[in-house]
Order: sequence, then C-alpha cells, then structure tokens
Amino acid sequence: MKKELVIDAESSEVNIALLENETLVELQKEKTNNNYSVGDVYLGRVKKIMTGLNAAFVDVGYEKDAFLHYLDLGPQVKSLIKYTNFARSKKGPLPNMNHFSLEKDIEKMGKINQVLKTGMQITVQIAKEPISTKGPRITSELTFPGRYLVLVPFSSKISISQKIKSAEERNRLKRLIQSIKPKNFGVIIRTVAENKKVADLDSDLRNLTSKWNNMTKKLANSRAPQKIVSELDRTSALLRDILTKSFNNIHVNDATVYEEIKNYIGSFDSEKSDIVKQYKGRKPIFEHFGVDKQIKQSFGKTVTIKSGIYLIIEHTEALHVIDVNSGHRVNKEISQEQNALNVNKEAAEEIARQLRLRDMGGIIVIDFIDMNDAKNRRALFQKLREEMSKDRAKHTILPPSKFGLVQITRQRVRPEMHLEVLEQCPTCQGTGKVRPSIIILDEIENNLKYLIHDQNEKKLSLAVHPYIHAFITKGIYSIRWKWYLKYGQWIKLKPMNNYHLLEYKFFNKQNDEIKM
Repeated sequence: MKKELVIDAESSEVNIALLENETLVELQKEKTNNNYSVGDVYLGRVKKIMTGLNAAFVDVGYEKDAFLHYLDLGPQVKSLIKYTNFARSKKGPLPNMNHFSLEKDIEKMGKINQVLKTGMQITVQIAKEPISTKGPRITSELTFPGRYLVLVPFSSKISISQKIKSAEERNRLKRLIQSIKPKNFGVIIRTVAENKKVADLDSDLRNLTSKWNNMTKKLANSRAPQKIVSELDRTSALLRDILTKSFNNIHVNDATVYEEIKNYIGSFDSEKSDIVKQYKGRKPIFEHFGVDKQIKQSFGKTVTIKSGIYLIIEHTEALHVIDVNSGHRVNKEISQEQNALNVNKEAAEEIARQLRLRDMGGIIVIDFIDMNDAKNRRALFQKLREEMSKDRAKHTILPPSKFGLVQITRQRVRPEMHLEVLEQCPTCQGTGKVRPSIIILDEIENNLKYLIHDQNEKKLSLAVHPYIHAFITKGIYSIRWKWYLKYGQWIKLKPMNNYHLLEYKFFNKQNDEIKM
C-alpha cells in the first residue's frame, strides 16, 4: 500500500492529509494557537469533589473545568501527589527516581474523596480534548510516548503490544527492556519496536526519561493552573504514531515545517528522511495532490461512491446514523441477495474510511441493506472488521442484527472533523434568482470595454465556464476576434470546469482578480 502525507502549513493552521493509494483516509486541522492537545501535562487545582460521580473537577486553565474520574487516577496516584508536593516544596534537590519510595497503590473500587481534597494541586495529563460544551477529560496516570516505547512513571510493569505475535520476539523485547529500564518506571513496548536493536530502544528510553526529568524541574516554579509539558505538535505526533517502512512520501509546502519534520525523522532513521519533500509548485498543495476535490466529495450529509451507491450520514447528540442506499447500482444478472451483499461490502469499505476521515466517535449505527442469508451477514461483518482493522482508534463492532443494523463504538479523543462543503451560488449570491442568460455576453463586453478604455488595463484574462469559452472562441470569425478588432487587445480566455454556467471573472497581467 502506498502511503503519503500531505501537509499544508498556513499561517493560522496546519492541515494534514493522510493518503493511502492516493485516497484520502485521514484529515487533521491543527490551529497554531491551539491551547489543548492530548498528552499535554498540567499542574491543576482540584475545584470540586463530586462523590456521587466518584470524580473531581480540576482547574487546568480552561473555561470549563477538566473532569477526572476515580478510575483515571491510576493506582500510583499517591506516589505522584507525594512527588509533586516534594518538587514544589523546594526543600532540597528532587529525589532520584531510583531512590524514591513509592506509596501503596490505591484501591480499585475506592472513593475519590479518600485520595483528593478540594484545593489540592495535582499533576494531570489531557486524555481527551474539550468536546462541545464539555471541558477536557484528564488522567493522573502519566504516560510519555516515544517512537518505540511509552514511559509510565511510578510503575514497574512492562507491557507489550498485542500486535507483536511472535512469542520469541516478545520475550526478547521484554528481556531487553528489563535490562535497561530505570527503577520506578514502567514501559509499554509499541508495535514498531518489533525487531529493533537494543541501541534504538535505549536511545528512545533515554529521551523519554529526559523528558520526565525536565518536567519535574518545571514543577518547582509552577503554580496551578499551568501547563508543564507540551505534547508534540500534531504533525510530529501523527508521524510518530503512523510512520512505518511502508510510508512512501511526505509533502510539505512550508520550509520551516519541512526542516522540522526532516530533522525529526532523521533523529531515529537517517535513511528515511529522504521521503520528506518540500512542495514548491504554483498550485495550492492540496489542489495539486487532489485532496481538495476529495474533501468536497467526502464531507456533507450525502456521500456518493463511484459505483452509484450513496451514504446518508446523520449526527445526533448521542450517536451517528449511517444509511446505505444502492442508488442505481443493480446487476440484473445476479439475485437480489447477492446484489445486497455486493452493495453492503462496498459501502462497508467507504464507511470505515469515513469514520477515520471525520474522526467520528461514540456510538455509530449503520443501516445496511437487508440480507436474509446468515452466511452473507457474516461475510459483511468480516469485511467491516477487515476494513476497520486499519483504524488506529479503539473500536468494537457488533454483528449485524436481524434488521440489518450494525452497531459500532469508536474511541473519541478529539472533536469530530466537520467541514462545510456547500457553497453560496456565485451567480445568484444566495438569492435564488439569476440574470437572464441571453444578456451574459453583453454584460461581459460592457465590463471589458470599461476595463480597457476607462481603467487602461493591459493583458486582460477572462475566466469562464467551458461552454461560454467555446461559444466565444469557436468559428472562423469568433467573438474574441471581434473584441480584438474593436478594442485592439487580445483577450486571454481560460475555461474553468468548476465555474457555474453564468460565472465569469477578469484577471490583470499579474493574475490578480479584478473585482467588478
């Protein structure tokens, strides 16, 4: 599979598009002034204990207080509180983690008021960004993800990704980490660590422990609510999570971001840094790689698949509903049941893509076309699981019900991606009324006369719909020739496929649009 990342770095935001075989599967928009990112560490202050919810609201500087449930405290939260208090007391140098005495784990089914008190300062990490009217979801079980490993302070457990299947490789990695892991730190071994040398793992582990040490030093001069550690920007975080040997190219249109990504990749794989390419073309980068067109096709209430199948996607407060429609996709040579299976399988592929692309989370209910044969329902379920296996978000899929409904729960960490793809009509400007088409050429010529005679414009260009372009240019004695003889200037005409029939625009010699 060909994987490419296209990055459009504008002044106000960075747009990141992930393409698989030139098909858009993920889209991220990161504001450069974004205040919250999953993984950021804060020193927060407990504002309110909610015993009924067994949770607390913590002030981390957001307009809505962050939500911290008892189950998100982590078993070693007392050790974290002890270390935080010691760091902020300034009574001496920070204790080395090798010599730090851990507190007892908290009870699994305990009460939050046994651990936290109102006004207490606690170190927390953003687990979910603010969504809708809710504040961020936080945890006090801190984790520091690296390229190959994830560091977990105040733990001693070594966990290995379930995607590493080889028992021999799992044992090798566990032995390696046990030999280099510092005391009072737990480690999660990521999938990309498979078959990596001890030098690579050791380097990653040193970087993560250094990040922890820098964070604890900042605690001494911090006052809640305050950010202590910023996660990587989303571009680098995305690279860290998805970059594999199958990744082919990374295209970026900004010199600064280009250098940052090249250096980041070069820090752990110098040979792989060659895949980063700076785009210097005239067209916008998303237009050049066909991302803009795919965005227009993929967002909105109705999504049409090439074969004629289409999806209706509705959103409510509690769940998302997707309705599958066969459209004009009917093969008369096969049975209705087989038709339904073929349509449902094709729709399943697009639905899996839509969930990733829009980052839809929570409960998703899909209304597939009814199938009577249980064997076909199983085939559809297997196809959906196969397509969803490419999704990095945690998810659960239930088999199709008797009514053809499939239920999916998908992890939601960030707000759902929503883009407005409907545009205001350029001809009627939203009024619903247009000028008579019979006068369009008279109108263009009147504007042309004004620009040449009154404004003294030279080397004019006129962009029009291809039909109008053909009408003006075709014939031995064309309308353009008449304009040349009448006004003494040859008008450059540009056919624009995306223009409405009666839409036209004038451009000067610098190719800047002339507003009429």
